[in-house]
Amino acid sequence: MGETMIDVRHLPKEDAYATVDQHLRLVLEGISDPVATMATLSCLLFHGFGHLWVGFYRVVEPGRLLRVGPYQGTLGCLEIEVGRGVCGTAAATKRTVIVPDVDLFPGHIACDARARSEIVVPVVDANGNLAAVLDVDSEHVAAFDRDDALGLERLVRIFAGTERGVSSTIAHE
Repeated sequence: MGETMIDVRHLPKEDAYATVDQHLRLVLEGISDPVATMATLSCLLFHGFGHLWVGFYRVVEPGRLLRVGPYQGTLGCLEIEVGRGVCGTAAATKRTVIVPDVDLFPGHIACDARARSEIVVPVVDANGNLAAVLDVDSEHVAAFDRDDALGLERLVRIFAGTERGVSSTIAHE
């Protein structure tokens, strides 16, 4: 299956996320390694949707610091303080943050100047602890909506090993 790459850009979002979910579960069958899961999910979303950047920022100092990896795309910021930028805001609040135009988000961290919109989904473990955030950037303004939030939140639960959902926030509509 490794030689097969899905392309879901032509599908309605609900169907696209369901396809990625199914593919992810098939690829990861019997695998419980979190790094392999993050890398595989990043790859499927990056290639499947054609996003600019897709990856995880892992909690390395709870309540203080996130560190990049695994991801797909150009070089990412290596570290982000919790509470800073879109990723840090999602980490601090444990809520999905959708930013239709990153230029309007106070304190946005521009790791790639081509990024125009962003969605960040917290990955919360079964104990309610933040493990990471999933960051997805697009070259297009307003590329993400509630359907993306719901689809990505469902996918990160595979990584988190929990069915616990997270709340969504739309910033600067």
